[in-house]
Amino acid sequence: MRPGEERPLEGGACSGVSQLELLKLRAAERIDEAAERLGALSRAIWSEPELAYEEHRAHGVLTRFFEREPPAASWAVQPHYQLATAFRAEWEPLGVRAARRPLQLGFLCEYDALPGIGHACGHNLIAEVGAAAALGVKGALEGLPGPPPPVKVVVLGTPAEEDGGGKIDLIEAGAFKNLDVVFMAHPSQENAAYLPDVAEHDVIVKYYGKASHAAAYPWEGVNALDAAVLAYNNLSVLRQQMKPTWRVHGIIKSGGVKPNIIPSYSELIYYFRAPSMKELPVLTKKAEDCFRAAALATGCTVEIKGGAHDYYNVLPNKSLWKAYIENGKKLGIEFISEDAMLNGPSGSTDFGNVTFVVPGIHPYFYIGSNALNHTEQYTEAAGSQEAQFYTLRTAKALAMTALDVIFKPELLERIKEDFKLQLQEEEFLNTVE
Repeated sequence: MRPGEERPLEGGACSGVSQLELLKLRAAERIDEAAERLGALSRAIWSEPELAYEEHRAHGVLTRFFEREPPAASWAVQPHYQLATAFRAEWEPLGVRAARRPLQLGFLCEYDALPGIGHACGHNLIAEVGAAAALGVKGALEGLPGPPPPVKVVVLGTPAEEDGGGKIDLIEAGAFKNLDVVFMAHPSQENAAYLPDVAEHDVIVKYYGKASHAAAYPWEGVNALDAAVLAYNNLSVLRQQMKPTWRVHGIIKSGGVKPNIIPSYSELIYYFRAPSMKELPVLTKKAEDCFRAAALATGCTVEIKGGAHDYYNVLPNKSLWKAYIENGKKLGIEFISEDAMLNGPSGSTDFGNVTFVVPGIHPYFYIGSNALNHTEQYTEAAGSQEAQFYTLRTAKALAMTALDVIFKPELLERIKEDFKLQLQEEEFLNTVE
C-alpha cells in the first residue's frame, strides 16, 4: 500500500477517502440518533454525584445503557470489571475473520464527582463522550457491506480519577493489555487536542508530639502544630528555588483540639506536580526534606506516606491529535493554537499513566460556559442542556478519528511510532516492552 493511501473498505462496495467520509457521516448520524438516551445517561450520573470508588449508581446506569443498547445483546458487558465500580463493554462486527487479530480501540468513561460540589469537573460528560463515540464507531461499521474489518470496540468504565487513580488499578489488573489506541475527552473552557497534564505525587504528613497544659507547663509539651506550621513555611520559602513549572499545594488538615492543650498530633496533605516523571522525584525529595526539618526543629517525630499511585504526565501523540483536529474542524470546532496548547495551564490525570502503556488522546472541549473547573458554576454548566451539543460534537470527532485509525494503516503506524519516541524521551521504553 502506498504512503497516504487508505485501507480498502471491506466488502468491495467502494473505497478511498469518499467512502471513509461517508462512514464518518454515518458515525455522526448514529450519535445523533442516540442523543436522547445519551443525554439521559449524562443527567442520571450528574444528578446523583458519587465519590471515587463509590460510583455504584453511575456504574449501574452505564452498564444497563450498554446491555439495553439495540440490537439486544450486541454489547458483551462485564459489570464490576476488576474493580467494584469499573466495567467493560465490548463489540465486534459479525463475520470478522478469526484468523486476523482485531484492532482493539478503547473508549474510556469517567464518572466520579468531587466532594461537596458534585460534577464540577464534568465527569458525567466524559462518560457520555466515551459511550457516544463508541456507539458512533459501531454504527459506522455495522453499515459496511460484506466482511467487516477485524476491529473490536472496547468501552472501559474507569472510576476514581479524582482520588486514587482507578485507571492505574486497571492497568495493573491488565485491562489495557492488547488495546491499540485509546480515546477520551475532558470538559474545559476551550477546545484543545492536547494539554500538557503534569505528573503528580501526593503525600500525607503526620507529626507526633506530646500534649501538655499550654498555660501551666507548656515546656513539658512537644508541639505538633508548630511542626506543621514550620513545614508549611519551609515549603513557602522553597518556592523561590522551585522551577516555574513545578507546583506545590497543600492544607493543614489537623492541628489540635483545644487552645489550652499543646497539640500532640498534626496532619498535612500535599500535592507535588512537575512536567514529567523524571522531574517529579527531584521536587518530592526537596519537599520531604522540608517536612523532616520541621520535625527536627520541634522535636516531633514525622511520618510521610505517599499516595497509592503517582499520576504520570500525559504523553502527547501528535499524529493522533492532528487527525482529531482535522476531524473536529469539519464539525466546526475551533481549536486553540498549538503554542497555546503546549504552554497552557493544566492539571493531572490518571490518563497519563495510560499513555505510558498504550497510545491515546485526551482532548479538552468547550461546553458552552466560561466557568472554571472545580467550581459550583462548572457543576451547573456540566448539567446544562447547552453542554449536550458540544459534548456530542466532541464524541463525533473522536469517532471519526477512530475510523481514520481503522482505515488508514499508515496513520496507525505513525501513532505507534510517536508513542515509542515519547517513551524513549521519558526513558520508560524498557518498562512497557
